[in-house]
Amino acid sequence: MKAIVVHQYGGPEVLKFEQYPDPVAGPGEVLVRVAATSVNPIDYKRRAGLTRDFYPMTFPGLIGVDLAGTVVKIGSGVEGFSPGDQVFAMADNTYAELCVVKAAVLAKVPKGLDLIQAAALPLVTTTGNQLLSATGIKAGQTVMVIGAVGSVGRSAAFTAKERGATVIAGVLKRQIAEAKTVGADQVVATDDDTAIANLPSLDAVADTVGGKLAEKLIAKVKPGGVYASVVEAPQNAPKYPSVKVVHVFSKFDRKTLEFMAEAVRDGKLVIPISQKLPLTEAAKAQAAAEKGSSGKILLVA
Repeated sequence: MKAIVVHQYGGPEVLKFEQYPDPVAGPGEVLVRVAATSVNPIDYKRRAGLTRDFYPMTFPGLIGVDLAGTVVKIGSGVEGFSPGDQVFAMADNTYAELCVVKAAVLAKVPKGLDLIQAAALPLVTTTGNQLLSATGIKAGQTVMVIGAVGSVGRSAAFTAKERGATVIAGVLKRQIAEAKTVGADQVVATDDDTAIANLPSLDAVADTVGGKLAEKLIAKVKPGGVYASVVEAPQNAPKYPSVKVVHVFSKFDRKTLEFMAEAVRDGKLVIPISQKLPLTEAAKAQAAAEKGSSGKILLVA
């Protein structure tokens, strides 16, 4: 098969489109022909060697975590999947024409959802849902979602509204117009100190940004509230011992992925796709993502 192969840590230029051995489905595994994958921050951080302490690469190796495609073969002991099924998942080594996925982490693409579009969803929608879930927010409570126009933020805001919470979308001033499309009850500019100062007390914060902003916002969380983040914890968290700080690392959950994908299919949740590029242009795609592309970038195999 052809794949994007990495021979050393470095910039986008180390991503090479070349021949790589075909994977083989073992017991409990499924061989999938990849229709598309998507670019996530973990992909280019891993390529650059920034995750070598906890998610290292062996060279030559492959990267990528999002996958949508069609089942080619199933390994022994696999039930519930057949060749020809359209599937999607968070997996490993997805920047390739073929990928082996554990059946336990594979889901069928909901009928009516475009297969290519499905590739944008696994990591970001699952992460956003689990980020919001980590806040323990309940109907009638107020949560602020930081980075609400990003794919993870949008997913968190949607999940919060589904739970009956009041949602404040925290975005940059230049993103306010776009933020009005995420379904929040209120939009606040996070680069406006006056707006931050005027925030009401919050039951929880769901943070996708971190940094100095996190230090300002943890002060707005009520005693007994939760500050959940997919990035680093606020540096001043020890000053607020009554606020529970939770770090969220996405884990596969089939029901969550299916629920979020059905919401996208039904138009309840929008995950913008900014570009669709051929797999051969993975370097270009990652360079664009690192510069802060608004919307998901898909790589079509």
